[in-house]
Amino acid sequence: MIAITPIYAGVLALVFLVLSARVARRRIGARIALGTGGDPRLLRLTRAQGNCAEYAPIGLLLVLLIELQGGPEWLIHGLGLALVVGRTLHAVAVSREPEPLPLRVAGMVLTFSVLAIGALSTLGFALAQLPAGIGV
Repeated sequence: MIAITPIYAGVLALVFLVLSARVARRRIGARIALGTGGDPRLLRLTRAQGNCAEYAPIGLLLVLLIELQGGPEWLIHGLGLALVVGRTLHAVAVSREPEPLPLRVAGMVLTFSVLAIGALSTLGFALAQLPAGIGV
């Protein structure tokens, strides 16, 4: 049974829901249905939301694959937590003007670390589970 990844998927879905609600609220207030209409605040909010939509799914997929491959719980929790913190820090930073660059950098470093470690771990576990005599 998959028990760990759904925790992080649920938390990230809530983060995404908050980001989406902020975009909707700004669109209603600025009366902009499509695009950003040159509104710098709306641009920042849509990029925070969009960036989460771009990076969170692949990060979660890697965490899920590691869990399905029988990876250690500490790795699954570590990657899941780093993804949540990374996406949250990045969204907070991108949403603000002036942008707190250290928060944005920290968010991206955490996210890229999850992707790199997750990709290498997934590959490693997959290759280790190949039957003898079958290799790449």
